[in-house]
Amino acid sequence: MKKRILYALLLTGTPAMVAAQEKKDSIVLTRSKNVARVQYGIASFYHNKFEGRKTANGEIFSQNGLTAASNTHPLNCWVRVTNSRNKKSVILRITDRMHPKNPRLIDLSRAAAKKLGYTGRGLTRVKVEYLGRQKPASPGENEDNK
Repeated sequence: MKKRILYALLLTGTPAMVAAQEKKDSIVLTRSKNVARVQYGIASFYHNKFEGRKTANGEIFSQNGLTAASNTHPLNCWVRVTNSRNKKSVILRITDRMHPKNPRLIDLSRAAAKKLGYTGRGLTRVKVEYLGRQKPASPGENEDNK
C-alpha cells in the first residue's frame, strides 16, 4: 500500500510540486516574444493597500509613479494606454503582474489613472499599445492633454 502511494506521488508530484510547476508554466507563458502590438480591454487602478509593496520586478510600488500591472505584456516594457472615452493617453512601464484570474487587461497606478481621467469611475475601456523594452525617446510624449 505504501509503495503505491509513493509511486503515485512520484508520478504526479506533491501538491506543492504541482503548484510550483504551474507557476513556472505561467511565467514561461508571460515571457513569450509574441506580444500583441495593440490590445483593447478594461483598465482599473491599484488599491491604496498596495502602496509601498514590492512589485513583480522587485521595485517598490508608488501610486505617484506612471506604472502598471499586466498579465499580457512582459515586465519592464513600455506601453501607451489610451482611454477610449476621452482619448487621453499616457506612456508607462509594466512593473507588476495581476492575479491570474483577473479578467482586466491592465491595472494602472492612481497617477496614470488620473491622467487618463477615470479615477471617479474606477474602470474604463482602453487601448494598450506595446512600445517595446526601450524607454520612449522623449518623456514629453505623454499625450495627456488632448
